[in-house]
Amino acid sequence: MDILLWLVAPALVTVGAMVWVSWLGREGRGEVDRDVAVQRLQKALEKDHRSKHPVRPDRVADRSTGIAVRPTRR
Repeated sequence: MDILLWLVAPALVTVGAMVWVSWLGREGRGEVDRDVAVQRLQKALEKDHRSKHPVRPDRVADRSTGIAVRPTRR
């Protein structure tokens, strides 16, 4: 039972730190003006979002028969 009493202090410190950090995190979240949000969305939608790498064609999967067969040469 004495061992469990040693765990009370660290548990209280941990819970206190979690409450403190969550309270500090609330300050950084402000309301974004609706017009500003619409302008940001419009700017993001107007960007050209082409990928840097060309799209690869889909691979044709070989039919698996469960038996090792050497491919025939054509």
